[in-house]
Amino acid sequence: MGLVIIFTLVTILAAIGGFNALKNKNFLGAFWGVASFLVFGWFTLMTVLHNGIPTGTH
Repeated sequence: MGLVIIFTLVTILAAIGGFNALKNKNFLGAFWGVASFLVFGWFTLMTVLHNGIPTGTH
């Protein structure tokens, strides 16, 4: 279940990085930030749909 948390954190950081790169007119960095956001966002969504949201210890 830690995988969902890691994917979510990477997705959030990729979105922030892509936005900051776009704001600074760093288009290559913005491309990789947005691409990472899309890929890891997809992984996050599919992991949550397949395994569920982590609830803690059982």
